[in-house]
Amino acid sequence: MLTVALAKGRILEDTMQRLRSAGFSPPEELLDTRKLVLEDKKHPLRYLLAKPSDVPVYVEHGAADLGVVGKDVLYESQADVHELIDLQDGRCRIVVAGPSGLDVKRVTRVATKYPRYAQAYFRTLGRQIEIIPLSGSVELAPIIGLSDCIVDLVETGRTLKENGLIELVSLSAISTRLIANRRSYQVRGSEVDHVVSRIRDSLCEGSVAQ
Repeated sequence: MLTVALAKGRILEDTMQRLRSAGFSPPEELLDTRKLVLEDKKHPLRYLLAKPSDVPVYVEHGAADLGVVGKDVLYESQADVHELIDLQDGRCRIVVAGPSGLDVKRVTRVATKYPRYAQAYFRTLGRQIEIIPLSGSVELAPIIGLSDCIVDLVETGRTLKENGLIELVSLSAISTRLIANRRSYQVRGSEVDHVVSRIRDSLCEGSVAQ
């Protein structure tokens, strides 16, 4: 039985639909349960529900053979895993946002949940910046003067607009990715390939249908 780590939160429903489209049967109760481990009643799969940032950790260390997580989390974690498929779900983007008229080339302080993205971008501008790590509503930081701007995940931009901020630079398109533990990919290759092939086929069928 393969173990698949699924990220709780905004991408979980899309992930379950993606698995169903591939012919698997993730339990509906995954969306509303306190259980953290559930089994697919029709297929040799076990699902772990985890905080998004923990999914790459479980996969890297072999607690899960496969995982589904956003590219943003994967990039920030720098986990040593195989990135197998872009599932094309949970689409959004990482952006630099701040007050209108802000010159990003003069920024010195950046509030963010995504320090790697922030450092990588401002390094291209030759800027030495101070990262202010936040885990909550980062939009507050430039409003109260804690930072010049933010680097954050944006889907519609509504939260930015409601807080008087605008998107200044789009850094990266984000979507969910299927990842695999490196040893599982080698030792349990046929089982992993079975799952990967079914998901890949469902993506191709979806593209044709569109």
